[in-house]
Amino acid sequence: MEFALYLILGGFAGITAGLFGVGGGLIIVPVLVFSFTAQGIDPLILTHLAVGTSLATIVFTSLNSILAHHRQGAVRWAVVRWMTLGILIGAALGSLTAAAIQGPMLQKIIGVFAITIAVQMGFSLQPKSSAGVPGKPVLTGAGIVIGWASAIFGIGGGSLTVPFLTWRSVPIQQAVATSAACGMPIAIAGALSFAVVGWQDAHLPEWSLGFVYLPALVGIAITSMYFARIGAQLAHRLSPLVLRRLFALLLLSVGINFLI
Repeated sequence: MEFALYLILGGFAGITAGLFGVGGGLIIVPVLVFSFTAQGIDPLILTHLAVGTSLATIVFTSLNSILAHHRQGAVRWAVVRWMTLGILIGAALGSLTAAAIQGPMLQKIIGVFAITIAVQMGFSLQPKSSAGVPGKPVLTGAGIVIGWASAIFGIGGGSLTVPFLTWRSVPIQQAVATSAACGMPIAIAGALSFAVVGWQDAHLPEWSLGFVYLPALVGIAITSMYFARIGAQLAHRLSPLVLRRLFALLLLSVGINFLI
């Protein structure tokens, strides 16, 4: 029954990864928290286990999403390369930060973050678009911040990368596509870091690789890779306004769920 839940969750995660460039983490983390609670996993580590597992699944979710967006010619690879330099550093630091925060507090932090981004995206609360994409040092610096926050929240970074790129005058479809590509290094660095940080934790359930729960990883990966293609195709058919509002609605619902 639990494995069937992970298969269904993978489908939803894949759709959101391709559609919003968020890697599916904003759906995966809250559902895994609910599932792990029902399984009786220790509250001290279940949120960390959900975040680490979410990051690991994004490695697979991102793959087909990136390929689908690349076929559309929407990925800004020059931006991805320089942001990745910072993302690798930031994701490692973020996993260490998350490990130092207790589980219940980590859930509330994730909830506040999601609601904040939802309001910002839904009402377009950001400075006027700048002249264009920034230079290499700024992209790398932005990558460090985004990688750090993404590892804490178990996401592919889309909720930060998309607003950042649209603020810097990148069209929303290209911002989503580029964000999806940035999600891969975030996921790899974050998942490996969570596996190492949680390796010796005495509260881990069986079939865990540090703070990565393998049954959930396999179930979600099986379906998410297929459904990510569908989400990416939808992203190029919807209007920018509809895409932005759907993205905000998704984040708002997740944030409220974590604060209740």
